[in-house]
Amino acid sequence: MLSIFACSEKQDFSQYDDLSITPSLETSIFFVKVQELLINSATDISFFTQDFNFDAFEEVFFADRVLEGVISYELENTTSKPIQIELQFLDENDVLLDSEVFTMDAAPTALLTREVAYGNTGKSLDILRSTSNVRLNASNFGDNVSSSEIPGASVQLRSSAQFMLRLK
Repeated sequence: MLSIFACSEKQDFSQYDDLSITPSLETSIFFVKVQELLINSATDISFFTQDFNFDAFEEVFFADRVLEGVISYELENTTSKPIQIELQFLDENDVLLDSEVFTMDAAPTALLTREVAYGNTGKSLDILRSTSNVRLNASNFGDNVSSSEIPGASVQLRSSAQFMLRLK
C-alpha cells in the first residue's frame, strides 16, 4: 500500500489589498525654436505667440491618479536680443490658472533651466488637472536689426514632465 502525504501552508493572498503601485511617467511637452531672422522680421515686441492644446491633464485617468509631478524647462538664447518667454496655463474657458515667466539676456548666456513641482511639495495639482491650453508668448526686448555671430542663432524652449501616478 502506497500513501503520499503533502504538507502545505494555507496561502494568504490578502497582500494585494496592501499593495501600492505608483509608477513614474515621463513625457516631452513641447519644443519651440525661433530663428533670429524671424525675430528680426517681427514688427511688434512680441515675435511669437501660440496656443498649445493640452487636454492630457484633463483625462480622468490622469486627474484621478496623479500624486505629484515636476515640469522641467530649458531655455536657450543664442540671439543678439534679450528675450522674455511667458507660458500661461489656461482652462477650457481661457481663464488663467498659472504662469511661468523666463527672462534671458542676449548671447552669450548659459542654458536656463527651471523645475516646477506640483503636488505636496509645490504648486496645486488642480492647476494641472484644469489646464486645457498652454499659451506661449515670446517677446524681444532688443532691436530688430542686429544679428548674433553664432551660426543658426535662435531661441529654443524645451519642456518635459515627470509625474507619479497611483495605479492602485
